[in-house]
Amino acid sequence: MTTHPPPLPPSPEADLAAVKELADARRLLLGEIEKRIVGQREVVDHLLTALFARGHCLFVGVPGLAKTLLISTVAEVLNLSFNRIQFTPDLMPSDITGTDVLEEDHTTGKRAFRFVQGPIFANLILADEINRTPPKTQAALLQAMQEYRVSAGGETYPLELPFLVFATQNPIEQEGTYPLPEAQLDRFMFYVHVNYPSAEEEVEIVRSTTTAVRRALTRVLSPHKIRELQELVLRVPAADHVIRHAVELVRLTRPKEPGAPDFVKALVEWGAGPRASQNLVLGAKARAILDGRLAASVEDVRALAKPVLVHRVITNFRAESENVRSEDVVDRLLEKIRP
Repeated sequence: MTTHPPPLPPSPEADLAAVKELADARRLLLGEIEKRIVGQREVVDHLLTALFARGHCLFVGVPGLAKTLLISTVAEVLNLSFNRIQFTPDLMPSDITGTDVLEEDHTTGKRAFRFVQGPIFANLILADEINRTPPKTQAALLQAMQEYRVSAGGETYPLELPFLVFATQNPIEQEGTYPLPEAQLDRFMFYVHVNYPSAEEEVEIVRSTTTAVRRALTRVLSPHKIRELQELVLRVPAADHVIRHAVELVRLTRPKEPGAPDFVKALVEWGAGPRASQNLVLGAKARAILDGRLAASVEDVRALAKPVLVHRVITNFRAESENVRSEDVVDRLLEKIRP
C-alpha cells in the first residue's frame, strides 16, 4: 500500500497573504452588508468574529431590529447554505434534525427506512426565538452545535462544515418561554445585545426599506474558503501575556477564586468556566486577522470580554436587589484589571 507524507504546514508567507486576503474580504463584506443593514457595526463585527472563530452567537434584542435580515444577508454574501427555524412550544427534536420515513420500492415491494434531513443540515442556522421551545428540542440543537453531528434513528449523520448557529431571543416577553440553562448558554461564544438604532440611522432605515428598490448583493467568499480562514485563525499567534490576561479576567469572575475582587464575591453566584478563556483567545485571534494584524493583543481580548462573559457570569439575589447586572460586573472587572 502506498503511503503519502502528511501535507506540509502553510508557510509564514502564505499565512501573511491569507491575513491580507481576509482583511480585504472583511471590507468587501461590510460594504455588501451595509446595502441592507443600516448601522449595528458592533453587532456585525461580533458576528464576523464569531464566524471565523467557529463560534455560535446568541443575539438578544426587541423585535424589528433586523436580526434575522442581518444573519440571512451574511449567509447570502458568504455563499453559505442557510435555514431559518422558527422555534415554537410545539416544535419537536425531529422537526429540527430530521426523521426516518418508511418507503416502499414499487419494483420489488420491499420496504425500508430512509432518513430525511431536517433544516439543521445547512452551513448557517438561524434559530429564531430559541427560548420559545421546550428543553428537549433546545438540546437537539445544542448537541449539533457542540459535536457537529446529528443522531437520529440509531444513526449518526455528520454536518457539513462550516456549521454555525446564530440564535435570537426577545427580552420583552418571558411568560411561556423556556430560558436556556447556563450549561447550554455556555455553548454560545458570544452573547450580543442588539440595541435600537440612532435617530439618523432610523431615518435611513425607513428611507431605504419603503421603496421598491432592493440592491443586489455580491458574493464575497465560499464555504471552502471560510473553512481555510477558520483554520488560519488557529494558527494566529497569541503571546503568553495575552493568554494570561484572558485567563485572569475569567478566573476573577469566580467568587471563590483567591484574589477575586470584593464586588465579585458580594454580587456573583457563579463565574465563567474555562470555555470562556478559550473563546476570549480564539475571538481575539479572529478579531486581529479581520483587522489585518498578524497576532492577537490584550486589546482584542478586552474588546471581546463583555460578549464572552456576560452570559457566563451569574449574579446572586443581592445583585438583583441592587439592580446590578452581569454587564455591570464585567465593566467593573475591566476597570479593575488593567494590562
